[in-house]
Amino acid sequence: MNTDRIIVLITTPDLESAQRIANHLVEKQLAACVNILAQVQSIFRWQGAVQQEHEVLLIVKTRVELLDQQVIPAVKAIHPYQVPEIIALPVLGGSPDYLDWLDQSVQIK
Repeated sequence: MNTDRIIVLITTPDLESAQRIANHLVEKQLAACVNILAQVQSIFRWQGAVQQEHEVLLIVKTRVELLDQQVIPAVKAIHPYQVPEIIALPVLGGSPDYLDWLDQSVQIK
């Protein structure tokens, strides 16, 4: 089973931030595709208190080789949060044509 491909979840405070991050990742070939899901409700603990916020969720399709050295630093450089959510999940399978396209769309450096 090939788990070189990953889905990265990133939350942002607003659509403008989400679009800026998504465009940057795709333009730099760090992601093949980014879906933007507007208006998710997040409940989380921050600085000792339970918070509730409306956020925008990014679903990033990329490869594991890019995550630590390129994707995370690129997101943190332009993300407005002090501690942005950037978590990766393995892609366990999928349409071979789509997975080939994903591989060809990102630049492994």
